Amino acid sequence: MHALYPPIEPFRVRDLAVGGGHLLYVEECGRADGRPLLVLHGGPGSGCSPDHRRFFDPEHYRIILVDQRGSGRSVPRGGLVANRTSELVADLEQLRRTLGVDRWVLFGGSWGATLALVYAQNHPERVSALLLRSPFLARRVDLEWRFGDSGAARFFPEDWRDLSDCVGETQWERLIERYQEWVSGEDPGRSSAAARAWTNWGARLAGLASPESDESGGLDAEILARAQVETHFALQRYFLAENELLMRAGELPDCPSILVQGQRDLACPPEGAWSLHRAMPGSRLRLLPEAGHLAWEAGVVDALVDETDRLRGLPD
Repeated sequence: MHALYPPIEPFRVRDLAVGGGHLLYVEECGRADGRPLLVLHGGPGSGCSPDHRRFFDPEHYRIILVDQRGSGRSVPRGGLVANRTSELVADLEQLRRTLGVDRWVLFGGSWGATLALVYAQNHPERVSALLLRSPFLARRVDLEWRFGDSGAARFFPEDWRDLSDCVGETQWERLIERYQEWVSGEDPGRSSAAARAWTNWGARLAGLASPESDESGGLDAEILARAQVETHFALQRYFLAENELLMRAGELPDCPSILVQGQRDLACPPEGAWSLHRAMPGSRLRLLPEAGHLAWEAGVVDALVDETDRLRGLPD
């Protein structure tokens, strides 16, 4: 059994200006001269948390966390201008050069795994290993599963009814479009209601409890910003061509590549990880029979910490 490493604090924090009016929050933890490892959060739009630092041996790794454009502690929070997948990849390259990193391990789950794959396909020489949890492939079938009435809705019909009733749409493409309009609109009541319905549905698929608003409304602002970024990317099919990640799998680097997947994951079903594994010769797939989507589940923590410990013994 493995547990998360003890809590640690960053040894360096900076704001990185990347253009388009965006300022990214970046922190470094662990060993300053250790093996560089980049943490890519999910969402898109969520941001990193202190517990993201704890999957790695701080005596071995230089742990780099970045909040992507519009996400977490980066500003502007919820910013959509100049916020596309290609720009996020360019940001990571700018960050790598700024930090003086030659090659790094990429660690990401869900959307973070998506972004890791796109970066690795475009900059394979800069990736020393891939450790991906519950990869989201951003295909039409994945969006239909999440938002259509014949996918995950069949497991949670009452919750999906709440999602569709909020904006008065049942067809999944129009549903996403209407949510993007509402959460980015000028009616604060409608924006808040849509952001909460959108977030509640995502939480249900991930196995989380529904978020509760605090009296100050601060959490409402955080939920709204995340929903703005998430719907922006979903509406544009994550700025990727259909099936792009699998079609370009041959462009991925020849490096250790590990996929960790819960077999009870309803947010990113196991078929995605299996298809990616088959498209990546030499990759290793760890299917966790009792696990769902969340990185914080006991079985998933065990697998991820085990794999980051294994990578300590491999060359940079």
